[in-house]
Amino acid sequence: MDLSSMPIWGIAAGILGLLVAVYFAKSVLGESAGNERMVEISKAIQEGAMAYLNRQYKTLIPFALIICIVLFIAKGWAVALSFLVGSVSSAIAGYVGMSITTRANARTTEAARTSLNKALGVAFRAGAVMGLSVAGLGLLGVAGLFLIFGDAETINSFAFGASAIALFARVGGGIYTKAADVGADLVGKVEAGIPEDDPRNPAVIADNVGDNVGDTAGMGADLFESYAATAIAGLLIGFSVFKGHGAGEMLFILIGVAGILSSIISSFFVRTGEDANPQTALNKGLWGTNILTAAASYGLVHMILPATYTAANGVVITPNRVFVAIVCGLAVNILIGLITEYFTSNQKKPAQAIAKASETGAATNLISGLAVGLKSTALPVITICAATLISFEAAGVYGIAIAAMAMLSTAGIVVAIDSFGPVADNAGGIAEMAELDPSVRKTTDKLDAVGNTTAAVAKGFAIGSAALTALALFNAFAELAHLDKIDILVPTTIVGLFIGAGLPFLFSAFAMEAVGKAAFDMIAEVRRQFREIPGLMEGKAKPDYAACVDISTRAAIRQMIIPGLLAVGTPVLVGFLLGKTAMGGMLAGGTVSGFLMAVYMSNAGGAWDNAKKYIEEGHHGGKGTPAHAAAVIGDTVGDPFKDTSGPSLNALIKVMGTISLIIAPFLR
Repeated sequence: MDLSSMPIWGIAAGILGLLVAVYFAKSVLGESAGNERMVEISKAIQEGAMAYLNRQYKTLIPFALIICIVLFIAKGWAVALSFLVGSVSSAIAGYVGMSITTRANARTTEAARTSLNKALGVAFRAGAVMGLSVAGLGLLGVAGLFLIFGDAETINSFAFGASAIALFARVGGGIYTKAADVGADLVGKVEAGIPEDDPRNPAVIADNVGDNVGDTAGMGADLFESYAATAIAGLLIGFSVFKGHGAGEMLFILIGVAGILSSIISSFFVRTGEDANPQTALNKGLWGTNILTAAASYGLVHMILPATYTAANGVVITPNRVFVAIVCGLAVNILIGLITEYFTSNQKKPAQAIAKASETGAATNLISGLAVGLKSTALPVITICAATLISFEAAGVYGIAIAAMAMLSTAGIVVAIDSFGPVADNAGGIAEMAELDPSVRKTTDKLDAVGNTTAAVAKGFAIGSAALTALALFNAFAELAHLDKIDILVPTTIVGLFIGAGLPFLFSAFAMEAVGKAAFDMIAEVRRQFREIPGLMEGKAKPDYAACVDISTRAAIRQMIIPGLLAVGTPVLVGFLLGKTAMGGMLAGGTVSGFLMAVYMSNAGGAWDNAKKYIEEGHHGGKGTPAHAAAVIGDTVGDPFKDTSGPSLNALIKVMGTISLIIAPFLR
């Protein structure tokens, strides 16, 4: 078999993914956007989201150009070009995906007036535009650059470019959405006593915009980065283990092909009945993608790998052993999702226990939520450890890398399901603000409830994939830096370990603080409008939505700089000042600490959110009770946990890994 043509298959699959995304986009835009009021609200959300994204990218252009020039001087035009392509591809994926999801919200609301299945279809197809854009551009970029340059070390800056954009997208998007959400909740729900998405709330449009910039553009950039970093780390490890170009490298690209084709096929089977649970329909897509990817991968490993290969370190690699590692990666995908759902769903005991604790006030709500978040770290750690050990036992370092690639190959459907959530959430808000029949809100609430669960599961997927990606990057760094082992008894290694372990805490602190500062401005503005605009609370006057959108936008752009520079600058300083062993220690400490912090913060925040929703369903007294007020405070604390600091840590640990690959050849 001519293995040199394999990158072309990757390019073709990437293009196919983009073409299907275009098909879905046209399908969504062909639906009715509803009445004039619905169109007006949708347009306000769209304009706010795109204005934020434009300002974010304009802010990042000088930063990206400086890095591009440095890479050109230090490593040549091919490395600089790869970085530029990675940055631009990540930005395009976010821009295209968010452009469609913000246009799909009113169309989902209109579809909900006639059919649950139709509303599900519109929201999911909009999400699939984002998902297939992420997977398509990721595979197209890696395979295309590899075909041009033929060297994974040259193109690893593609992953660094994606990492840089993802970091700022995650941090900036998280600050934006939570500043708006906190302002809307604390002043609107708690102080004014008005419902969520009430059109009298000045922060309601900013809140709806935030759902898109955080959960759509942010998650898309995050998983685009993971996809690119894992594929390139795999190419590096495959080249090293199999001692040259060939089957060991090409398998990573072909698994990407299998994953994107499986995502496309499965996306056409996401549909539901009027009385059925929409979650079941989305699960069909997720499970279908995993099963099809596993089946295709079994054929691929037997088709291109040698029957038996003994690596330099004595590890025996066979097709069946590699397939075991692939199954491990896909199993992590499913298990992390199930664990996350258990600790965050309002149908499970952990969130219900937090709701019960709310009866005695905010303090006990917060204590219970913190305990749930801390407890939730154990099972994901066991899952990652088990997958790592089994994959390593099956095929050595190559097995760990291939497990990570198998997990990330399903990113197309995972991002589609995640992006479905903000569309459904916005659709409910539009139904409320446009004062449609309550039956429409009832339909959108069914979708929104599912969207909350899928968002939590997608966050779990992103965290788990970040951990496996970081392990693959760590091993790739060891190959490039010629490190056979890292001795923790060496002082510089210990110093690097402590710096790496401490960085996620400092990074999270800056991100949380940024949300607090931005929320302070938002709260002051919402209070001002309630106080100074005559007739606002009576519904006789219209609030100044644009002022709140502008506050979130300016705060997010301003506050994302320090955490971003901290993440990019620290690994460079440690590497050049303390050397490659310290850099190895930093990667180890940062990966473990960052993974645990991400799981803890994301799950605690998700549990607080769903504990509040559980009370709002009528439990423990329902809305307007002291228990509900306590739960709203818990949810407000949890918002930056689950939507700012927690998800941003995924990007942090991958930025450390991708930077390490760039500077590895220069370290002593």
